[in-house]
Amino acid sequence: MSQTDPIADMLTRIRNAVQARKKEVSLPSSGIKIEIAKILREEGFIRNYKVIEDKKQGILNIILKYAEDNQNVITGIRRVSSPGCRIYCTKDSVPKVLDGLGLAIVSTSKGLMSGQKCEEAGIGGEVLCSIW
Repeated sequence: MSQTDPIADMLTRIRNAVQARKKEVSLPSSGIKIEIAKILREEGFIRNYKVIEDKKQGILNIILKYAEDNQNVITGIRRVSSPGCRIYCTKDSVPKVLDGLGLAIVSTSKGLMSGQKCEEAGIGGEVLCSIW
């Protein structure tokens, strides 16, 4: 199986695990996936994550989060920019996901940031994904 878009693969695995009510999901690790997981944890969409070292690239284990009444914290997750069609935003056009209830993850010259942090820092970049 050829991996053309590892970020889309990560988002799909999270989406499927949430729908199946799994406690955690494991996927091949990479620097950008760890950064995405870090932002998801900071913004409260996942409980935690850990990187399990193996002899290859490592495994990223994401512990999913559910509300008190077992409701999904993540109701939707979507890849915005793809390898075939990159989507960029300027500092003035950072996308608002669900009027600020959701989260856009943007790849900037200063690393990955949430859309809100991009606005605060006054920089734009490539819009990787949105989550709500």
